[in-house]
Amino acid sequence: MSVNRVTTRTVPGDLDRVRAPLHGRDAELAFIEARLDALDRGEGGIIRVEGPLGIGRSRVLAEAAAAAERRGTRVFEGAAAPGEQLVPLGPLLDGLLSGEEPLSGAVRLRDLATAPGRRFWLLQELGDRLRETARNGPLLVVLDDLQWCDDLTLLTFNTLAAGLSSHAILWVVAVRGGSVPSGVRTTLDRIRRAGAHELALGTLDDRATARITEDVLGATPGPDVLRVVRRAEGVPQLLVELLGPLREAVTIENGTARLSAGPPAPRELPSVVRRLGQLSEEARELVRTVAAVGGPVTIALLAELLDRSSAALITAVRESLDADLLAEDGDHLAFRHDLVREAVEASLPLALRRAGHGRVAEPPPGSVAFPAGRPGPSAGRAGPGDAAEAGRLRTEAAELAATAPGRAAERSLKALELTTTDAPERPRVVAETIPLLWQTGRAAQARELGAATLATGGLGPADEARIRLALARLAVPFDFSEAVRQARAGAALPGTPVDVRGRLLAMLAVGLSMSGEHAAAEQVAAQAWETAAAAGDRSAEATLTTVRSAVSFHRMDLTEAFRQAERAAALADALGVSTSLWVPEALWHALLSNTAGRSAEALAAAEDGIRITGEQGRTAATRMWLMTRSRILLEAGRLADARADAEAVSATADDPGPGNLADVTLRYVMMRVALHTGDRQTARAYAAQARRMRSDDAPVVRHFGSWMLALMADFEGRPDRAMAELDETMTSPAADRPAYAGLVDPADAPVLVRLALRAGAHERAAQAVTLAERLAALNPGLTLLAASAAHARGLLDNDLAPLVRAVRLYEDCPRPLARASALEDAGRKLAATRRSEAVPYFDTALALYARAGAERDVARVRRRLRASGVRRRPSTAGLSGAWPELTAAEIRVVRLVARGLTNHQVAGHLSLSPHTVGSHLRRAFTKLDITSRAALTRLVKKRDSGE
Repeated sequence: MSVNRVTTRTVPGDLDRVRAPLHGRDAELAFIEARLDALDRGEGGIIRVEGPLGIGRSRVLAEAAAAAERRGTRVFEGAAAPGEQLVPLGPLLDGLLSGEEPLSGAVRLRDLATAPGRRFWLLQELGDRLRETARNGPLLVVLDDLQWCDDLTLLTFNTLAAGLSSHAILWVVAVRGGSVPSGVRTTLDRIRRAGAHELALGTLDDRATARITEDVLGATPGPDVLRVVRRAEGVPQLLVELLGPLREAVTIENGTARLSAGPPAPRELPSVVRRLGQLSEEARELVRTVAAVGGPVTIALLAELLDRSSAALITAVRESLDADLLAEDGDHLAFRHDLVREAVEASLPLALRRAGHGRVAEPPPGSVAFPAGRPGPSAGRAGPGDAAEAGRLRTEAAELAATAPGRAAERSLKALELTTTDAPERPRVVAETIPLLWQTGRAAQARELGAATLATGGLGPADEARIRLALARLAVPFDFSEAVRQARAGAALPGTPVDVRGRLLAMLAVGLSMSGEHAAAEQVAAQAWETAAAAGDRSAEATLTTVRSAVSFHRMDLTEAFRQAERAAALADALGVSTSLWVPEALWHALLSNTAGRSAEALAAAEDGIRITGEQGRTAATRMWLMTRSRILLEAGRLADARADAEAVSATADDPGPGNLADVTLRYVMMRVALHTGDRQTARAYAAQARRMRSDDAPVVRHFGSWMLALMADFEGRPDRAMAELDETMTSPAADRPAYAGLVDPADAPVLVRLALRAGAHERAAQAVTLAERLAALNPGLTLLAASAAHARGLLDNDLAPLVRAVRLYEDCPRPLARASALEDAGRKLAATRRSEAVPYFDTALALYARAGAERDVARVRRRLRASGVRRRPSTAGLSGAWPELTAAEIRVVRLVARGLTNHQVAGHLSLSPHTVGSHLRRAFTKLDITSRAALTRLVKKRDSGE
């Protein structure tokens, strides 16, 4: 007996995520369960699920969320969609706001996300909320369709995943395979390097296909049914959509489903209809035309059929590729799947199908085709009056740039949108937009815009030069060598306007100087001066004056370096920050002040810079100032504050490159703090960064990497290895060798001498002393240099007199760690013959190290005191014995928080940034084993009252 199974129910495009079985993904689900097991043990991480459209990425994410919910894990689910990139952080915040128990404070986070220049505070608060939530139990954060996410969501995901890697938070993200925007690719590369687990979803095998078919049809599929469903080629979405109409065409006999009247005719598929509906009218017409032709088609033929120019099809081609309807096939366009082509074709009138199929997919004689990939940056389709509106917006952007760069950037972007691809002014608008995007913290977007514009070709020398100037300026904080390459390429273009050429040469000189190529920088600067003078360009003059200062510094003439730095800062300030090529010149003056031992002056300049740029919304400049302040705080002996600044700024990184400025500030600071505090794990992590720095194109970054690795080797008790790490630096050409023998700070000369003596490298120790003494002699007014030279000489000669002289000189320098080191060395020398006289030196060194929070140094000096027959009670790093766990900086923060102040209010009281306050607070919570401000308030009341 046969049973006809006829149904009129429409099969949905997706199976129910919980009730419908998931076939063919056993290995993937088992892996996810294993990661959830690890999450239950407190181990977080990232899982990246990748695959083409329709392969079942969303279904796998839904299964992961359901599995986590069954375990009682808190789950946040978000997803992006085409066209939503204009909503900053929308996909992630939507996920955090959804569910029965949304993340606390998420509404405020959304407000911060839409406010230009507030990224620091946004990431700080979002990180705090997630960290606090994770303390109460593991979290699963699911983010679907990463390829559609806006730049801020991408940056936030990458930053939080890295910054919260030690917490019980598992991130599961899905991304479409194949071509994705460059910002998405950068994010994927970063999480891969961070150890993300990858699940690449492939097509289903025949067994899984048969089981899904059986689930849908309610019977075992016969051979004729299997032949039909195999046309889906294992793509789950196409398979399910194909099975919908198939249910109307099968007969079930003896538990087997067979076709009763042959395979059904092609018809529209829901997913294809949906994707077509999301296209613009122009892109929809293009896709239907490709379907009418029937086979692969060239751009030139499409242009002929649609009666448009090839260039006019750029946007429509890009849309069809992004929608995964079409794909590139050599120099042709073709449908990604036959079923997709049939579904589109089924919607066309029969006459149109017949007319199109006879066309040959070749360009007509004399026509020119362009590649069908992604031919360039997006441009609006200008209508009447759009050019005038774009001009008005550009004028407004120029007027706002100095005081409100965020608003200026939005106007410049809008002007770019209203400017057609072939408009002669478009490259100029691009060149104006790039620095505004960079200044407001959108460096990756700025670089992508510039690179895409250059890739289109056909630019005149002046336009290309302006864009390369903008890209060189953008690259300075991130990739010193890239800044050099862009500036050099722009300056070499024939016919470049003299003013643009002058600025390119100035930028080239800056890049060479920051790279550590001092001789080349000096040569280019001399050429640039002539060009800038001919153009009357004061902005280039300000930049070149900074380069002159750096050259003088390299020559060890710090007096002249200061004079030039002060002139550069005054010029830039008079011109306005928006016109300066290197923002801000004052930053170099602060670094110079710090190197010369003027820590208070340097710190005041840094705090002014942070405040002013924060008020203006200049995110890029604020980050540069924060990086600089972390170096100043390190050398001022405020280790906890230096680490907090470095951690906070690292959490906001959006470097479209290796992050060279971060290499020589943040990473160096974190390494030195870890060595002073005995944090071996952190030191090793930054030693790994230093090994990467050793292969950088920029000599200065290689020098920093070598010095960091040498310090790490010494930390591990390997003096020979430490000296080997410095071989390249100390034998590099004299013209480009750092002014103080490979060190990154002249106060480290005694450290190098000590390393060399331990390794038996007496000649290198003597070389370091000679250079330190020469630097001091050339700059007699700088006490720090004299103290460092005396300290180094005392170590080399094993002579107490210069060591004692160094101790006296350091008393007038705000370098407590350097002073403590000299005291310790003097005490060590005295302890050999006059033990009792050594004790006061050790005691003072101990107090200085303890005040700085240098636990490893404290422990070493205690051992020296015990060897001298003296035992000292352990002192706390804080201001009060009631808080032995906390540093002085942490105590100041927790006491203000306990009074009810917010992070922003505490920051105002202590002249810190809110994210630095947050970093102190997180460490305090961890040390005190508490999870809320209420608990902190109770603890402060109890301890400070003496209860």
